[in-house]
Amino acid sequence: MSEAANRDLTHLSSAAGRLSAVFARPKVIAVACVILLAGLGWAYLALLTAGMNGPSSAFDVLCRAMGDSTLRPTSVALIALMWGAMTLAMMLPSAAPMIFTYAEIADTAARKGERIVSPFVLAAGYTVIWLGFALLATVAQVALTRLALLDSGPASASGLFSGAIFVTAGVYQFSALKHACLHQCQHPFPFFFANWKTTPRGVFRLGVKQGLFCLGCCWAMMLVMFAVGVMNVIWMAGLGIVMTIEKIGSGRRFSHAVGVVLIVAGVAFIVTATAAHWPVHAN
Repeated sequence: MSEAANRDLTHLSSAAGRLSAVFARPKVIAVACVILLAGLGWAYLALLTAGMNGPSSAFDVLCRAMGDSTLRPTSVALIALMWGAMTLAMMLPSAAPMIFTYAEIADTAARKGERIVSPFVLAAGYTVIWLGFALLATVAQVALTRLALLDSGPASASGLFSGAIFVTAGVYQFSALKHACLHQCQHPFPFFFANWKTTPRGVFRLGVKQGLFCLGCCWAMMLVMFAVGVMNVIWMAGLGIVMTIEKIGSGRRFSHAVGVVLIVAGVAFIVTATAAHWPVHAN
């Protein structure tokens, strides 16, 4: 083999070694994990909403799927994909502090030569819980459409229904279960320190448990999407930001303030819907 070829192979080997070293660092993998999974969710939602006014757009196809009374498998699959993308887009960023905390501990362990498991495994366990929520939300979407509480498009057909969802989400912000789960989300270090695992199966289970804490914290706020329109990107982003702020240690005052806003909005929906049905008497 020529000297030039040997030099090229040496450079390739060196580059591969550097790349391997980068991706062996848990912190790098954690960042890539959050960006990749959340990015996939937002990319899919962007494809759905692109050209949403066209009769053949992906958005229009999804709307027709929502109004499909025959419950064809393709229609249910489209709705499930939408909810799956929503949960990835909204919940992965809020899980970033938890995933990064795991990566910090794993990085320290790796420097000591101890065995570690990729943060992708932890994120997979977490994601399984929210994909399960997406399946339940799909069933709810179909059922609510059949009950005429949602129209064939991605919006609520009932002001009273929207108001009830907002009030429920607001009241839950004050509940003990909400704050118990939120505490676990805000302080993942003690959880990982007390339950540290060095096998893929064990780390996957840690992700599942963290996903359950997150679900217990955020399920009610996720249901708000039924009230404002399940493809309302502005509300998706807004709720995602609120849930992320909660998890970085904002304190109970912030959660309670969000609860008050949700309750007030819910009452406004209910009052408006009720007033619309009041009889108008001529003088």
